[in-house]
Amino acid sequence: MATKPPERYLKIKEQFPEIVDAYEKLGKATHQGPLEHKYVHLIKLAVSAAVRSEGAVHSHTRKALEVGATPEEIRHAIVLLANTIGFPGMMAALSWVDDILEK
Repeated sequence: MATKPPERYLKIKEQFPEIVDAYEKLGKATHQGPLEHKYVHLIKLAVSAAVRSEGAVHSHTRKALEVGATPEEIRHAIVLLANTIGFPGMMAALSWVDDILEK
């Protein structure tokens, strides 16, 4: 079951419908390929954590859950980043993941 997008996203979509439409089409196009959707969202989750985007971590945590990722798999995708983004960055990303998982 898909969750409702955040209010901020819906406001931007209302203000700039052509831009958001193009953005959503690009997203759908990039999802086409050999990777299962669960892995697509786990990869996007890790990238979101690496660039320290709290909103994107929230979003991809929700999306990963929707396509079958377990909380353990989601947390593991973040823990794998400790040596890459540093321990404090990994800890911050885990807290953002937990914002969603502990709801």
